Amino acid sequence: MYTYKTSQIAELIGIHPNTVRLYEDLGLIPKPKRQANGYRIFTDHHVEQFRLARRAFQIEVLQNGLRKKMVKMVKTAASGDYDKALQLTQEYIEQLQEERNNAEEAIGIVKRLLYGEPTQNKQHMKRKEVSEYLHISMDTLRNWEMNGLLSVKRKKNGYRIYRDDDILQLKIIRSLRCANYSLESILRMLHAVSLNPNTNLKKVLNTPTNQEDIISVCDKLIDSLNKAESNAQIMINQLQYMKNRFR
Repeated sequence: MYTYKTSQIAELIGIHPNTVRLYEDLGLIPKPKRQANGYRIFTDHHVEQFRLARRAFQIEVLQNGLRKKMVKMVKTAASGDYDKALQLTQEYIEQLQEERNNAEEAIGIVKRLLYGEPTQNKQHMKRKEVSEYLHISMDTLRNWEMNGLLSVKRKKNGYRIYRDDDILQLKIIRSLRCANYSLESILRMLHAVSLNPNTNLKKVLNTPTNQEDIISVCDKLIDSLNKAESNAQIMINQLQYMKNRFR
């Protein structure tokens, strides 16, 4: 089995030597042995573990603890428990599939809401009543309004009054947020629908414009989930290889 110095392993993997040390400190690779002079000695085992870690963090899906599950998988593999690492990767894939199903289902819900019965604006509810009716916290309602997802009219005394079309819009936002679509993508969709009621919801939700500052993987949610699943399938093959070679 070949051995490598820190600088050699960094060049081989394509990272900075300080990143090599960071991975060791975080427990993402097995502890390397040291020479009498204190220099670290890395092996082919470390090379494969570095590649596994780099692939695991290549496509980061942040919601619902998915990233934490990947970190746990990498650390488990570093400890040499490949069966557990394989199990965690399979659970990760199953959760990705569930998230994708939720995202697709949310789009279906939005379509039914948008193209269902027309609103009559007979209801006039206060924020507290809306919060209780939709099971949404008051802070969440404020946040959505502050981010421009909803503009609510006020009475002369300053109190907000939510009408039927406001409630409908809140149901749409709630469904998409439950599926982990970002506020940016929801706002993009609402704007597109206001311009064209027959807009392709899935395309608009998952395709940010060039001008947008993408701060979350949710801006391309379904595409990112698909890529993360394909990536995880490769990791399963890599873990099987490492299990057979290094255990």
